Amino acid sequence: MPADPMISRPNAGEALILQDGLRMVLCDNASPMTYWGTNTFLVGREALAVIDPGPDNNEHFQAILRAAGETPIEKIIVTHAHLDHSPLAKRLSKTTGAPIVAFGSATDGRSALMQRLAAASPMGGAEGLDMDFNPDEIVKDGDIITFGQETLKVIHTPGHLGCHIALAWGDVCFTGDHVMDWASSLVSPPDGDLTDFMATSRKLRDLGFKRLYPAHGAPIDAPQDRLTWLITHRETREAEILEVLQQAPASAEALAKAIYTDIDPKLLGAAARNVLAHLVDLYGKGIVQPQQQFDSKSVFALL
Repeated sequence: MPADPMISRPNAGEALILQDGLRMVLCDNASPMTYWGTNTFLVGREALAVIDPGPDNNEHFQAILRAAGETPIEKIIVTHAHLDHSPLAKRLSKTTGAPIVAFGSATDGRSALMQRLAAASPMGGAEGLDMDFNPDEIVKDGDIITFGQETLKVIHTPGHLGCHIALAWGDVCFTGDHVMDWASSLVSPPDGDLTDFMATSRKLRDLGFKRLYPAHGAPIDAPQDRLTWLITHRETREAEILEVLQQAPASAEALAKAIYTDIDPKLLGAAARNVLAHLVDLYGKGIVQPQQQFDSKSVFALL
């Protein structure tokens, strides 16, 4: 791999060459949840696939077209239907004629347990879902997306969102929001599923990629190490949750306040959603039980 040009935040709107046949344009939508903004990738040489066009932002739209230049855009691929990834796809498709490719709509890919919980009780969540997103072409795990002489292989990676996919391009992989180098991925039920997240993390680790390109932040040049860290991090959180529950039943919010003692208080809401994901996972394993109706405010106890 060449020397990493993304050692610091790139300039929004400027095309950055990451390797032969790969450019990236950063959208100027930085936030605590998007880090320096959404990375939009343009893959290919004589024809392009655009991965994660991002929010409906005119400056970013123009920057993508400038980065493409005279090279035709043949596919627009969305890793998942969050508002910082998918809305611009419609406008870009209308302008270029390229179809929008994805696993499905915002709520597709939920596990059976998550579907039951969503139907039975108010779980909250739905952080940033693009409920208007509808792809032109549906793909599933193992499908090959072809554009020009290039191909991308679809890897269904539920966890952050049920419809989430990653895309293998040779020995590198575009991982959307599943794995990033600056933070662990938000997993917020019923859209996020920790059971799926753990299985997906092990799946990606075992595939042995040389580099990962996340949708936020810098590339990851030690993928197995990072994925092992993510798995261990979640296992550690589970142990912390169980330790607190051994003392007394507690809600996700109370558990988050007891466990996440070193984060910005503004992020405690997101931390509580991550804890809720652990509680749903532990419930599925038969380890905890809500003391009343199962929802985001439930108090959980060890069985």
